[in-house]
Formats: sequence, structure tokens, C-alpha cells
Amino acid sequence: MDSGRESVRGQGPASGGTSVRAVLIDIDGVLTVSWQPLPGAVEALRDIREAGLGVALVTNTTSRTRASIARTLADAGFAVSADDILTAPAVTAAYLAEHCPGARCALLNSGDIAEDLGGVTVVALDEDECDGEYEGGGPAPDVVVVGGAGPEFGYAALNRAFGYLQRGARLVAMHRNLYWRTEDGLQLDTGAFLAGLEKAARVEAEITGKPSAAFFEAALAHVGAGADEAVMVGDDIESDVLAAQRAGVRGVLVRTGKYLPETHRDASGTPDHVIDSFAGLPALLAELREPGEPRESAQE
Repeated sequence: MDSGRESVRGQGPASGGTSVRAVLIDIDGVLTVSWQPLPGAVEALRDIREAGLGVALVTNTTSRTRASIARTLADAGFAVSADDILTAPAVTAAYLAEHCPGARCALLNSGDIAEDLGGVTVVALDEDECDGEYEGGGPAPDVVVVGGAGPEFGYAALNRAFGYLQRGARLVAMHRNLYWRTEDGLQLDTGAFLAGLEKAARVEAEITGKPSAAFFEAALAHVGAGADEAVMVGDDIESDVLAAQRAGVRGVLVRTGKYLPETHRDASGTPDHVIDSFAGLPALLAELREPGEPRESAQE
């Protein structure tokens, strides 16, 4: 019988026989779509916790705070708290504090994430400006911070960001995802706009969320596990799965959310494992927790 699961022999340390102690899980497209739970996801997460594995929900979602995400998931039946969640905005705040201390940051984002940007001096992109200074006082922004795309990503806002970049502002982006899946289908995301800003201003964005190595390092520290003791589960083959594998973490691709056969086929690498949905993860983890057990080769 076809189990809907493929396992391949990876090339890095993540494919070795070390037992799994922790699971890093993307949310959108893996556990939920438009915040509605995917079939079997609630039960699968419960089984993973009961197996004694560490869990971190790692997401590039930039429209909600960690607390808001936790409440929404709990209402949907998932046994999670804000402490289980690591978001791109939270990692971005830590990045800005380390690399741009005291900087004035112009934020272009859809959604209220102020709670997760503690310590960051945020100025609105639409504030009045005159001769390189805001009318309210103070210099123009030092950093343009780009979050998740939405209606706010109109011409005026993007052009203002472009102007700051031309004057020397740094460009920091929480992610460069091109699209995500909602109940209405695929929707454009930050990457589609970020590429234009980079090319027009001749700058390269500093990425803080997935697929940056720093994000996965933060996630591993969050669960207290080494790279070879963790697996990453995602629907984005490049930003979730292959990026995790480059960081030494085993990658599991699910065929839900934004998954498309063509992006899987044309990807820059091969996932360690492919499963139909998150519901199939407990069975795969049970196998991976037995070191040295032979692993089935994928049949293409």
C-alpha cells in the first residue's frame, strides 16, 4: 500500500542516525490554511507532544503577534502557547537590536506586530517628511524593515521606501516568500515586491526570517536541541526544508499549503523526506527515533 511517504538518503549530517528530540514546524500551510486546521493536524501535534518531543512552531507570518497566533491556534484545537512560537518579527527585533542599535526603522508591513518588536524604534512610512527630516522632528529612517505583504504595499509606500534606500538606508526583510496559500488560493507575498526594491535601489536585503541560518539557530536554541537532533516540517521546499537542511536539520516536505509539484521538481535540492500531510508525521518520527534503522529509498 502507498503510504504517501518518501525518504531519501541526504548528503549532510542531518541524514545520520541520531535520534530525533525536537520538531520545528511551520504553521501556515502545514498545520492550518487561513488559520483553519488541516485534517489530522491537531491530533498529530498532540501525538508528537505525548511522545516527549520538543516542539517549536516557526513561522514567517508577519500579520500577527506570537500571543495572537497562540490564541488562534488554541481556539482551533491545538495545544500551544505563545512560548511555543517563534516568529520572523520576534527574530527581526533581536537582529535589529544587535546589528542596528538605536536605528530609526521605517516599517512596511500588513498587520500589527508592535508587541513583538519591543526595543525597536519604529516610524511610519507615511509620516510627513521635509528636507530629509520628519516634520515631527528627527532624521529620516536608518533602516527600511519589510514584513508581510498586504494592501499596505501600494505604490506610495513602496516608492517612499525606495527613496529612503536611495539615501543610504539599510534594507531588512523578515522573509522573501513569493506567495502563500489562503482559502482563496495563492496570494502574492513580500518577495514579489522585495525583488523590485533590491533591483531598483541596487541593494541586497538582510533576511531575518526563514530561510536565514540565524532563524534556524534561534529555533534550535528555543527547543534546546542540536541540529542533528531536530527535524523541520514545512510546505515551502526552499525556505523551510532545504534551508533547514543547509543548517544541518533534517527536512520534511508536506504536500499541503503552497506545495506545488513543479516547485518540488525544480527545487535546488532534495528533501530528506516527503509526506502527504502533517498527519503522517508521527509515524515518520517513530521511525527516525530509532537510530541505525535502514531507511527506505524514494521511488520516483
